[in-house]
Amino acid sequence: MKNMKKLWALLLALAMVLALAACGGKDETPADTTDATDPAGTEEPAADSDLAYVQNKGTLVVGITEFEPMDYQDASGNWIGFDADMAKAFAESLGVDVEFQVIDWDNKVFELDGKTIDVVWNGMTLTDEVKSAMECSNAYCNNAQVVIVPADVADQYQDVDSVKDLAFAVEAGSAGAAEVEALGASYTEVADQATALLEVSSKTADAAVIDALMAAAMVGEGTSYADLTYTASLNSEEYGVGFRKGSDLAAALNDFFQASYADGTMMEIAETYGVQAAIIEQ
Repeated sequence: MKNMKKLWALLLALAMVLALAACGGKDETPADTTDATDPAGTEEPAADSDLAYVQNKGTLVVGITEFEPMDYQDASGNWIGFDADMAKAFAESLGVDVEFQVIDWDNKVFELDGKTIDVVWNGMTLTDEVKSAMECSNAYCNNAQVVIVPADVADQYQDVDSVKDLAFAVEAGSAGAAEVEALGASYTEVADQATALLEVSSKTADAAVIDALMAAAMVGEGTSYADLTYTASLNSEEYGVGFRKGSDLAAALNDFFQASYADGTMMEIAETYGVQAAIIEQ
């Protein structure tokens, strides 16, 4: 009888062990199937992927300001320019539509983080502050900050020392504002670089500091500001495109830059707007 009881105890123990083993096998099956289907885990973007977010909603929202020749409107109100055309092409490569949204340049990081825009693409200087606050693309364009003054007094303001006592208009939060502050000069912040030019033209400011590429397109003979000119250059810098910190869209754009430079698309667009000499090889 004792032997029978021992046998039943052994059989019961063995049954419990087999049951536990079977349960363990069932738990492992989904993981094994997933690994076999996609061992590298690369078929779909991660759940927190910015690329997936943009593709799921079907729109790339581009934060800009009025900035010829990078982002500006044609006679029909359509956004054009080197940056605008490149943004359209990038959105097309992602399979989404593009939407341009004018932003307060000083609040560009808040706009990104709040997801009212997906990217800042507007001749943005790659400063240390910008690179610490955003996930930035590779540099794609050379630039400088230059002083704008009335053409009839330009001979008086040909170097940095000569402009220090002028009263400037500068775009809030811009590289130009940082350069004027470094000079120790007095300045008033305005909404954008186009407004800064208007301030000088209307004589409510002595001078402005704007991007050299914009200056080449917007001041001097044959432009809307024939009475203005640019003189001293305050620095040299590079443009980049900014996304939310950690965004995988930056890597996607770098790949797009390389492909569009290699096939000639980037330079073709640059030539349309006269900025080909400033383009950085990708």
